Amino acid sequence: MTELTNPIALADFYAVLFENQKINLPQSTSDRINESHHFLKNFAKDKIIYGVNTGFGPMAQYRIAEADQIQLQYNLIRSHATGMGDILEPRYAKSVLLARLHTLSLGYSGVHLNAVALMKEMLNRDILPVIYQHGGVGASGDLVQLAHLALNMIGEGNVYYRGNETPAAQALASEGLEPMQIHIREGLALINGTSVMTGIGIVNAIYAKRLLHWSIMCSAWINELVRAYDDHLSETLNGTKKHPGQRQVAALMRDVISDSKLVRKRHEHLYNRRVEESIFKDKLQEYYSIRCVPQILGPIWDALQHCTTTLIEEVNSANDNPIVDIASENVFHGGNFHGDYIAFEMDKLRIAIAKLTMLMERQLNYLLNASLNEILPSFVNLGKLGLNFGMQGAQFTATSTTAENQTLATPIYTHSIPNNKDNQDIVSMGTNAAWLTKKVIDNAYEVLAIQLVTLVQAVDALECRDKLSTKSGKVYVEIRSIVPTFKEDITLSPYLARIKDYIKAHDAIH
Repeated sequence: MTELTNPIALADFYAVLFENQKINLPQSTSDRINESHHFLKNFAKDKIIYGVNTGFGPMAQYRIAEADQIQLQYNLIRSHATGMGDILEPRYAKSVLLARLHTLSLGYSGVHLNAVALMKEMLNRDILPVIYQHGGVGASGDLVQLAHLALNMIGEGNVYYRGNETPAAQALASEGLEPMQIHIREGLALINGTSVMTGIGIVNAIYAKRLLHWSIMCSAWINELVRAYDDHLSETLNGTKKHPGQRQVAALMRDVISDSKLVRKRHEHLYNRRVEESIFKDKLQEYYSIRCVPQILGPIWDALQHCTTTLIEEVNSANDNPIVDIASENVFHGGNFHGDYIAFEMDKLRIAIAKLTMLMERQLNYLLNASLNEILPSFVNLGKLGLNFGMQGAQFTATSTTAENQTLATPIYTHSIPNNKDNQDIVSMGTNAAWLTKKVIDNAYEVLAIQLVTLVQAVDALECRDKLSTKSGKVYVEIRSIVPTFKEDITLSPYLARIKDYIKAHDAIH
């Protein structure tokens, strides 16, 4: 059981999303929510408060009669449940639910405790919202996508439940739960925030970190296979650059190859003798995709660190409108729902992962091109050259997927389009940014799966299994447990899919 405290941490999200831990709301949280709700209810009696007794957006100039104020909230939810396109996978939907629950529990939204209590029960019982890809512009929050969550909470629309799409009313009834009753502004409070882009973003960050670790592992492994000199990974060389990401990547690669019998020391081969050759058979320096990994993955490491920090700051922030502040006994109108922080970070992360995919593709090409590596058969073909094809077909998949990632890396943060009668005259497109980043990360895992099969085939071609480092050898065994050594051509797609599932579920660096 995870106690949902303030602030919530990335580890809490991981425990709920990846370890299926349930959450509990401490009494202090319930007290804070109750206090906020009762203050807003009393404060709004004789004042004009946006979204309580007014219309929404450009319709805020219209006062809503007290008798219609509850219906207003139901109208808002139903009218904005207009999502289309692909449906968010359950783990991401659960992250969205947790993100919105925590934001509302901060006590700045004036919601009734029953709303947060129902969200907690839905989370713990895996009644998850069906949320669509297309809808939000990420400015007045994730209005359309969050409207589908709110729709489920009033017992309408569909949810994920026991592995199937199920009518929300049916799923709630199966668990003995009652739909949410609107009290004052629960409709607006639920849909007016950044929790979809943030929830997707948090899962993106977790998978991106795992992907980066795998890329570091594979990059170190390639250094072993080509018997590279190890000074480009040295603490001294990388310490002359002040960027923490570069230093960290180099340190992790050094750790991977620490007991390898393949990597070479420059001073043992070139510095301890007089060199007489005028043309050197061995490369003095490797290609950039092998030698410059710390400089390439280092910025990606730093970008991911900053992205994760921003995501956690956002989920611990009040991000709806207006903000109910008990301390000053006031209600503040503003734009905390604007998703620029997350939109910008998702664009940066998407660019970073696209570049990581390009690095993997170039390393893969090096292994497959015998004219470049000069140690492996073409396409790491363990069969008969000309008759068999090795990894030739898989390279097409890796190349085309990398190209797609390069296209998807185009920033959407700069693609604002005014809408809502120009009330929303500049928007973040944060939800689109988060969703596209999810796609780029998933694509990158596909390229990584192809790279891993190529690496284990290369180990067998070079007959160097017993000379690998302990950590590279462990990964070799893990991948070989999924795909056997093959000389004759086989259909690789099923194996690649299983490897992708495996690496998304396991970290290469512990």
